[in-house]
Amino acid sequence: MLGKTCVVGGGVIGLLSARQLATAGESVVVIEKSNTGREASWAGGGIVSPLYPWRYSRAVTALAHWSQDFYPQLGQRLLAETGTDPEVHETGLYWLDLDDEAEALAWAAREGRPLAPVAMERVHAAVPPLGTGFQRAIYMAGVANVRNPRLTRALREALLRMPNVSLRENCEVRGFIRRDGGVVGVSTAEGDLLADRVVVAAGAWSGELLASVGLVLPVEPVKGQMILFKCAADFLPAMVLAKGRYAIPRRDGHILVGSTLEHAGFDKTPTHEALESLEASAFELLPQLADAERVGHWAGLRPGSPEGIPFIGPVPGAEGLWLNCGHYRNGLVLAPASCRLLADLMLGREPIIDPAPYAPDLRLG
Repeated sequence: MLGKTCVVGGGVIGLLSARQLATAGESVVVIEKSNTGREASWAGGGIVSPLYPWRYSRAVTALAHWSQDFYPQLGQRLLAETGTDPEVHETGLYWLDLDDEAEALAWAAREGRPLAPVAMERVHAAVPPLGTGFQRAIYMAGVANVRNPRLTRALREALLRMPNVSLRENCEVRGFIRRDGGVVGVSTAEGDLLADRVVVAAGAWSGELLASVGLVLPVEPVKGQMILFKCAADFLPAMVLAKGRYAIPRRDGHILVGSTLEHAGFDKTPTHEALESLEASAFELLPQLADAERVGHWAGLRPGSPEGIPFIGPVPGAEGLWLNCGHYRNGLVLAPASCRLLADLMLGREPIIDPAPYAPDLRLG
């Protein structure tokens, strides 16, 4: 056993990091400033793939592929342990009228992914509610979505059942406790907490938190807004994406449509302008949504980072301080692999993939 680890952040990254470490015998405390899973992990769409995987570096691809393979068994394990089903829902994904379709297909051939062109008449037969204004499509089978609020609920419940894990919600971390150049705990609104190691998994707030120890971490909030409709359970059989906007079906007929990309600091206020824009995209993709009930409109804050590559590993010059943050638009996609990699590094195990592209000591000046 390593001893005691404090994980700062109760989103999917923090919860899965805690689960990985606790399963290996580590004593873990998770500290969350509000309620677990209520920030970006709750607000996102839950597609278990980057929106445009061919536009990302191999660093993101490596994490995504490992996670995509792992998600079905993660969902089954959490359902068995907690009775809460994260609903890893395999629907496949259609991309419509891509400008870089050739690059997408070349990437798929290189990576061995099942992405191929599909005639539009076949697309309309497979996805009857799709709008008529689209000319070309490519499709990747096997792409799933996860019902992210239920995923974080299941992870929370699983951790609460582990005797070596404690969870402190509505407890804000105000800074780090330093000793001999290292980090030996955190200062919170409820007092100091000592630990052998501290993992920062605070999403969009990670950069602000690390500024308190003089570390400039290029992670910043990027606002995204979503809308939610309720339709019949069989309304949309597959995910569809066009012009940067997507529609995601849940098993019970809820349809998520997103999302915006806004640099507005930590403001999470939904706006009428975004609502109009999202509705226009929704009705172009799926015209029947104009007659459906809109049951939600919200905003969340993604942890923006350079090239969308997360920071995973120990912080140089601050022994005991570790990072697992900066996943930008792909936190849910990359979470299983990111958290496994972090645990491998902390436990001294053979890492699942090359850790160098994510290493803070190689990326922070």
